Amino acid sequence: MNDTTAHSAPTAMPAPTRADAPARLSVRSLSKSYPTKNGPVVVIADLTFDVRAGEVACIVGPSGIGKTTLLKCLAGLQPATSGVAAIDGNVIDGPPRDLALVFQEYTRSLMPWLTVERNVALPLKHLRLPKAERAARISGALAAVGLAGAETKYPWQLSGGMQQRVAIARAIAYRPDVLIMDEPFPSVDAQTRFDLEDLCLKIREEFGMTIVVVTHDIDEAVYLSDRVVVLGERPAKVTRILDVAFPAPRDQLTTRAEPLFAELRSEILGLIRKAN
Repeated sequence: MNDTTAHSAPTAMPAPTRADAPARLSVRSLSKSYPTKNGPVVVIADLTFDVRAGEVACIVGPSGIGKTTLLKCLAGLQPATSGVAAIDGNVIDGPPRDLALVFQEYTRSLMPWLTVERNVALPLKHLRLPKAERAARISGALAAVGLAGAETKYPWQLSGGMQQRVAIARAIAYRPDVLIMDEPFPSVDAQTRFDLEDLCLKIREEFGMTIVVVTHDIDEAVYLSDRVVVLGERPAKVTRILDVAFPAPRDQLTTRAEPLFAELRSEILGLIRKAN
């Protein structure tokens, strides 16, 4: 299968607004420190922000600022030192049932000895779904990411971009309310990256997921986001939250040519350089 898709010209229409949507993911005064022999080292401090239901929010900041540490706290993989993160008001104190995580290293998250279909089925085991619903979720998820017909292939038979699509399909099949993606497209060529970015927006619309993307790529953050959360200072704090409003649907050619795209990219880059 070809891992690229054609981009058609968008129809001009107002951008969808999610400004009035309730907060799905809430972070309040969240801090994380690690003990050392010389005392605790604070990595992130007093972070407060919301991600609204149905929006895509990107978290950016300088290298080493604590983006991955924050992600681990949001995903319940490690506890916060103080403060809380919550989904729909339910405090995250372990991996939430209604959250899925797509890792940066997709080659490590896929089981090479399992077929594509069986990789996608992995998180469904404990849900005890009827056989027909389980099959429908798997086939629907693979179709959504453009991998219908690849069920019997193995990950090592696929390109890097297609392997990442398998990882995304696995998350889709689980049907989470919140999808967190950690640097999801770093190891693919530019065209495949564009296709995967568009896939991210497609699954948000198709499945109504709230998506949080941790990325170092400023252009990617501007293209994907309804809002960009910029981290700075050390220990990390939220230095700015920027609203992003483009005509819908977004398109790799026309959206990136918008004057606002360049303005936002410059503003975010300035904030990140200031934080270094």
